[in-house]
Amino acid sequence: MAQAAKTTANDLTTPPSSATVEARMGEYLAQGHTPMMAQYHVLKADHPDCLLFYRMGDFYELFYDDAVNASEILNITLTQRGKAQGNGIPMCGVPFHAYEPYLAKLIRAGCKVAICEQTETPDQAKARAKREGRSTSKTLVNREAVRIVTQGTLTEDNLLDARQNNYLCALSEATGECGVAWLELSTGAFMVQTTPVTHLRAVLERIDPSEILLSDKLVEKYQEILTLSEHKLTPQPVSLFNSENTKQHLKDFFNVDTLESFGNFNRAEISAAGSLIDYVLRTQKGKIPYISNPEKMASDSVMEIDAATRKSLELIRTLSGERKGSLLETIDCTITGAGARMLQSCISAPLANIEQINRRLDRVECFVNDTNMRSIIRDFLRGCPDMARALSRISVDRGGPKDLCMIRDGLAQSEIIRAQIQDDNNSRNIFEDFLLNLQQNPALAALQDQLKQALEETPPALARDGGFIRTGYSAKLDDLRLLRDKSRQLIAALQGKYQKDANVTALKIKFNNVLGYFIEVPAKHGDKLMIKVDDDRNDAQQNNRFVHRQTLANVVRFTTVELSELERDISSAAEKIIAIENDIFTKMVQNATALSEEICTIARTIAAIDVSAALAELAQNMKYVRPNVDQSLNFDIIEGRHPVVETVLQKQSAAFVPNHCNLNPEHKLWLLTGPNMAGKSTFLRQNALIAIMAQAGSFVPATSAHIGVIDKCFSRVGASDDLARGQSTFMVEMVETASILNQSTDRSLVILDEIGRGTATYDGLSIAWACVEYLHNKNKCRSLFATHYHELTTLESTLNTLSCHTVQVKEWNDEIIFMHKVIKGSADRSYGIHVAQLAGIPSAVISRSNTILEMLQSDKRTNTPQDIMNELPLFDTILAEEVQTHEPSALEQQLADTDPDALSPREALEVLYELKNALKTD
Repeated sequence: MAQAAKTTANDLTTPPSSATVEARMGEYLAQGHTPMMAQYHVLKADHPDCLLFYRMGDFYELFYDDAVNASEILNITLTQRGKAQGNGIPMCGVPFHAYEPYLAKLIRAGCKVAICEQTETPDQAKARAKREGRSTSKTLVNREAVRIVTQGTLTEDNLLDARQNNYLCALSEATGECGVAWLELSTGAFMVQTTPVTHLRAVLERIDPSEILLSDKLVEKYQEILTLSEHKLTPQPVSLFNSENTKQHLKDFFNVDTLESFGNFNRAEISAAGSLIDYVLRTQKGKIPYISNPEKMASDSVMEIDAATRKSLELIRTLSGERKGSLLETIDCTITGAGARMLQSCISAPLANIEQINRRLDRVECFVNDTNMRSIIRDFLRGCPDMARALSRISVDRGGPKDLCMIRDGLAQSEIIRAQIQDDNNSRNIFEDFLLNLQQNPALAALQDQLKQALEETPPALARDGGFIRTGYSAKLDDLRLLRDKSRQLIAALQGKYQKDANVTALKIKFNNVLGYFIEVPAKHGDKLMIKVDDDRNDAQQNNRFVHRQTLANVVRFTTVELSELERDISSAAEKIIAIENDIFTKMVQNATALSEEICTIARTIAAIDVSAALAELAQNMKYVRPNVDQSLNFDIIEGRHPVVETVLQKQSAAFVPNHCNLNPEHKLWLLTGPNMAGKSTFLRQNALIAIMAQAGSFVPATSAHIGVIDKCFSRVGASDDLARGQSTFMVEMVETASILNQSTDRSLVILDEIGRGTATYDGLSIAWACVEYLHNKNKCRSLFATHYHELTTLESTLNTLSCHTVQVKEWNDEIIFMHKVIKGSADRSYGIHVAQLAGIPSAVISRSNTILEMLQSDKRTNTPQDIMNELPLFDTILAEEVQTHEPSALEQQLADTDPDALSPREALEVLYELKNALKTD
């Protein structure tokens, strides 16, 4: 398949004027191209890194390599249009009225698409040519690239996932640190942060951007650091990251003289933020979307979770990349799309500030305690549209009446929700800041009132379709609609009036394509209408004057000023209706965008209420409890449960076995031993997930939880290689372990599973042993360390805050039963052979394994490996004995030869006695 268009460092220019385009067309006309294709080449030259959607009537057409690439990605027919230098020009197209699904597919494939529109009608083009003194016979309509669509600049509902953020991100490096800026163009959220380059991957995993801008000089360096897929990176010229230029971009965009009111930004942050604004303006071709003031995020304001930990814990996606089965999908009870996106942000960036954590928990607890209030609020949330995304669309001329209705309905629902909370004594204080945010100022109230009065309840999606303004809002519009819808009645009424005025009952008003509307009377009555009108008559009488138009053999035709005006009104009524509705729409859009900040504040508040109510719903349904989060160094979980595994088991009508975990200053490090399949990994992960949920502001799956706030969470559970970076499973394990040992503090939570298993036994044991000592003596963090090296349990006598625990196993009737219960103590063996048997390993291998294990565990283990091997029976001999051909005994042969259906009852009894005697003989 042909490669999708690749991103380059090309500058995304603003639309050239028609005169500039025409001036540059000469080069291509000289090469034999038609004017239309010459115009195409000029526009394509301005956007070489994009697929060019070139508007041709009712289609967007693509040519040359763009057509070849697009046809393969979209699986549409590739054809030809004309020739260039003797060769056919490859061409494909998509319909203008249904282009979005095709556009979405191209964007997902990593392409950038420039939308090139006809910016004038053929009549306007001819008028322009006439003004310029040129021939109008073959005037080419002007076309311009009105927008560049990239992964990070989507705003349309059809192109976005309502429950997922779509961040555009920029990176800039200065003085050894990296400035990171990210914004959501569809909602206007805008954040900046500084991070060491070594922590950059963790920050980007938290943000999860759809597109990343960076200097073309940093591409190779960051490609290695980030190991991201190529289409996520959008290189830009290094000049676009100049801190002075980017500072000016920010000041111009936000119309301020200084950036100090936004916060104390460093050079790297200004460079990243300014380059984002510049890129947005260039891709939107000058259209100004709403973007909030940049907000600086302190690196220590959230729990740090590195990329490996996010992947291991499956916070947002599973290891296979699916949302289903992740922590987020399991706990997401939100109703609105904005609420779902905010919950994802909460889980991705758990708070590290105790006051903020407890403020979130207070709101959840309020809804947990008041089921009725929660139910009422959640019912109203079902009527809350995505106001922020609707506002973003109308701000860049991609919205319609439906988006204004979303703002109208969202404002109305927010008022109802505010009243519900305000009237509840228990909720009022806890949601005090939310109530202030939901308070509508006079301008916002006036906007809501205007939208209610003007807009139909369920309008069309596009303004050009008309029919979205209520009857009674505009008298002029009502008159035109009456004219359009009741033209027959109006003509009939005028006909009756003229019959009466002329005293001719045979008078008719008719229509044809030549004369339009006309008055027709029989020839014998023609003289009655051909009367001389006195110039002193008033205007009304002049309007009713019959003006002769045509005389035929049997009839005479007339018109009047009144009829001519009515005819003009009828013929132009539809156009005027659309024009008036669009004018009203434009004014309402201007009113709404002028209040963007207030509308987005309300939208964010509604999303936060949705998150609080959703987490309360989850807590009540799943019997979660409020965690006690404080400044201590405790991690005391009573009867903790894994939220995802518990949900899966619940669907299977099975129960989850809860476990305690008590990491405190006296026992900071738990050394966990025991067999695989007994629940060790589940226990490890569940404690990390409980910590993340607690600091995200959620109740947790436990009977009680006391958590001293955690600054960093590390989880090294599971084995994987990184073939893209040429790293083996063991190398990946060591890199991740090194990161943990180098970065964790006494406030961190560390989860480590099977360190050292990817190498030789003694090497692995030595590494694991040293890691335990380092965590205990140097990092002094709260740690769960699972291992198969039982020798490590001896460390309990020398490391005073290490405590040994194991997963309980029971043996019954030669069977092993995993209890999934973590208890104090250590395992005496790993039960690996039993697990192998459960997995279906051939019995011969199991038997051989037991033999070898017995020899290794016997007193002879002091011998050399060669001595042990010499004393073991040959493996192939055992296998040969077990798989040799089986000869049937006489008893088996007699039984095989017997046909029960051919025997009489007496004969069957005799055979039974014979078999019994044969058994005694054997």
